[in-house]
Amino acid sequence: MTTQTPDLSHLWMPFTANRSFKAAPRLLASAKGVYYKSTDGRQILDGCAGLWCVNAGHCRDEIVQAIATQAATLDYAPSFQMGHPLAFETATAVAALMPKGMQRIFFTNSGSESVDTALKIALAYHRANGQPQRTRLIGRERGYHGVGFGGISVGGISPNRKAFSNSLIPNVDHLPHTHNLEQNAFSKGQPAWGAHLADELERIVALHDASTIAAVIVEPMAGSTGVLIPPKGYLERLREITSKHGILLIFDEVITGFGRLGANTASDYFGVTPDVITMAKGISNAAVPAGAVAVTNSLYDTVVNASENGIELFHGYTYSGHPMAMAAIGATLALYQSEGIFDNARKLSPAFEAAAHALNGLPNVIDVRNLGIVAGVELAPRENAPGARAAEVFQRCYDAGVLVRYTGDTIALSPPLIVNEEQINTLFDVLGQAISQTA
Repeated sequence: MTTQTPDLSHLWMPFTANRSFKAAPRLLASAKGVYYKSTDGRQILDGCAGLWCVNAGHCRDEIVQAIATQAATLDYAPSFQMGHPLAFETATAVAALMPKGMQRIFFTNSGSESVDTALKIALAYHRANGQPQRTRLIGRERGYHGVGFGGISVGGISPNRKAFSNSLIPNVDHLPHTHNLEQNAFSKGQPAWGAHLADELERIVALHDASTIAAVIVEPMAGSTGVLIPPKGYLERLREITSKHGILLIFDEVITGFGRLGANTASDYFGVTPDVITMAKGISNAAVPAGAVAVTNSLYDTVVNASENGIELFHGYTYSGHPMAMAAIGATLALYQSEGIFDNARKLSPAFEAAAHALNGLPNVIDVRNLGIVAGVELAPRENAPGARAAEVFQRCYDAGVLVRYTGDTIALSPPLIVNEEQINTLFDVLGQAISQTA
């Protein structure tokens, strides 16, 4: 199959070096299962589930049919002062996968929207609870929470913040990140060192006073910044401190939700229940843009019951609960259950870990990190050229028929959860060869 390259001039591509990409484009034409096919007919093993999102594999017939049927039945229904049955049914299905006591669901269209929704809900909760002075938000260094102004304000990836530094929301502080090569390099699963870093929250509380702090938001496992695994006891300590001071704890599970760690959520995996969970990506297998926020039942009741009548939360999107997104979510969740996809991820996690750590000792590999079906391989940066080595490895992998993702000098891997052991070995074999060939 050969497809003529389209006119590339009109599209402004997101998070992409547009000029260099358009000089040598990488174009995908179709996908099925764990493979893409490029426009020049090459098969490409998807080593990152698209962008951490195609957990059940590409172009699943069940999801495709559900979307098509819904498009022909009810293509759109307003969600302001109106509803349609499928939105309520889908919220019930999502709620069934959430931790106990977190069965209230607000639908969005992306992870970025989910984060900004969660932040607004946190502020609304404290206002409804008689503490409107609680407006401060605490994020974490190297955190990624999407690209809304709220998300980049609580986020901690400096290039994302720098471009908009004069317009970020005020009253935000940040915890230190947990990444420490000296203490934790080549840890398998959760590193042993670093739980004490959560105690920095007590310092922030002492500085600002707990009565001013609305919420703390962290990724249970940080993905986009280079796969940072939480130290043992770290999340538990954050939960303890936030509960002590009446601060809401938000887990950004846009990546970790829906089986990525072999469990419904990272909250379930770690046994730590926050007050709010943000979701997207795997919720619809990326077939239709979709996201959601889950909150505790008591949080929902506080906000809704504080208003005697009228609208309780002045927030929402034209496409909240979009019928086709609801159809995609429903079919996706059913597929996860019928095929035991989360179980497959859990069972394959040891093989995935072994294959990842087999790269230890290759040239310029300074760390390997893993959890569930996620791995990060950190490379030593070239002098005065950060990210260049990883970019070259990424291109070599693509040329060899494997798609990986790189962020800085870390190669991130997160294949569809239907992957098998043979495909895992292929993924890491190709990556190992690319690393060995890259000076």
